[in-house]
Amino acid sequence: MNTKDSGRDIRLFLCGDVMTGRGVDQILPHPNTPELYESYVRDARTYVELAERTNGAIPQPADFGYIWGEALGELERAAPHLRIVNLETAVTDEAEPWPRKGIHYRMHPANTPCLTAAGIDCCVLANNHAMDWGRAGLEQTLAALHAAGIATSGAGRNLEEAAAPAVLTVPGGSRVLVFAFGHGSSGIPPDWHAGRDRSGVNLLEDLSDRAVARIAASIRNAKTAQDIVVASIHWGANWGYEVPAEHRRFAHQLIEAAGVDVVHGHSSHHVKAIEVYGNRLILYGCGDLINDYEGISGEEGYRADLALMYFPSINPASGELMRLMMSPTRTARLCISRANARAAHWLQRLLSREGAPFGTTVSVDQAHRLSLSWRSP
Repeated sequence: MNTKDSGRDIRLFLCGDVMTGRGVDQILPHPNTPELYESYVRDARTYVELAERTNGAIPQPADFGYIWGEALGELERAAPHLRIVNLETAVTDEAEPWPRKGIHYRMHPANTPCLTAAGIDCCVLANNHAMDWGRAGLEQTLAALHAAGIATSGAGRNLEEAAAPAVLTVPGGSRVLVFAFGHGSSGIPPDWHAGRDRSGVNLLEDLSDRAVARIAASIRNAKTAQDIVVASIHWGANWGYEVPAEHRRFAHQLIEAAGVDVVHGHSSHHVKAIEVYGNRLILYGCGDLINDYEGISGEEGYRADLALMYFPSINPASGELMRLMMSPTRTARLCISRANARAAHWLQRLLSREGAPFGTTVSVDQAHRLSLSWRSP
């Protein structure tokens, strides 16, 4: 493995779910009306109250950068060329939620500056909350993000648009193509599938060889020399460290047969194992970087308050992973802070344990940041 950037490598910022709706939306300058349609909670402000009861008072209204907290300093320090997140909320003020769905997330379009405050370049939308407020809500989401200069991938006004990659340019002529996919195992309703004349998300019907072949054809049609291809996939359950065999096989096939350089997996509320296959990075589950789950009990053992900011360095000529640095974070008062030494070592032990079957280990440096080691093929 290479542990040093060449100076020409492309550095990315990747993370898991960024959920800026519901309670997070309520503390921002332009909140939606707080009505919810959940079985137990009917007012989004309840999630703010739970967080305050757990960790202390939260400024209201908070400025747009507040929710990122010390993550902003980490982004400035790491200086990634591109910043890519899975945005797990609709950006809308639509009043009608998707029927017969238990949870609905929305952030008011006027709060979109909370994303530009962190310099986000691309929001992945192929997830189980992008259409929580219907097709009108998705239309408003796309319009708000594009008006803010943020690229999107994984959802669109028709299947062609939903399946198209976000094309992100890097100084020097290289490009990063972000293809985004959702899988039913993450809870995406089947009728959210985009069609020829119907808006929706880019939904994978299965993880078969046929699906890989379709993706490979799309990549061949879009990719040129020096392009890096990211496949961002919303898949799997919220809780549990197991990586299903079909997920691992699919990730390997995307690399071997479709020409993918980075597999960016998300949906789990906590971090999961990391693999390097054919010198390409596979993140099976990135965890939640931003949410409003503070004070909700039931899965404390997974430490969902802890997350990672992933900073892979990719060789644009080969697509190979040269280095992966990770900044551990902790969320409290709906704000990100850097994790302390104890939390960083907890994450290091977890990732080394879960990565052992995949040939990866993680170490901690004196600044409490993590780095990945892997077995070369």
